[in-house]
Amino acid sequence: MNKFFLIGLLCITIACGNDDDGTDNPIFCTLDVKSGLVVQVKDGIGGSPLIDGVEVIATENEYRETLLNNGIDIFYGAQERIGTYVITVSKEGYGTMTTEPIVVTKDACHVITQNLEVILEKSN
Repeated sequence: MNKFFLIGLLCITIACGNDDDGTDNPIFCTLDVKSGLVVQVKDGIGGSPLIDGVEVIATENEYRETLLNNGIDIFYGAQERIGTYVITVSKEGYGTMTTEPIVVTKDACHVITQNLEVILEKSN
């Protein structure tokens, strides 16, 4: 009788010990908001960062966003937004540059930031 009890207890322990809902390794996400796109714009001669007067626009179909820079030398946007974007960068006195499509994906918690460096050449 004890053998049946022990075998039954063992079966219950094994059956209940397996976590079928995938929480054996839970994922803990932060509350941070991540940028899908980070763009640094540089001068074609000398490579110094261009900030003032630079316009960086990300488009995906009908979606259009002007990326922000808050006075620093990077422009950021597409906050927690996956998609396939074309970036257009312009500045008076420089040529306009348009990128190939850039794909922003995500992991279990946030978008995976795509970093891009754009070189603008002065116009003649």
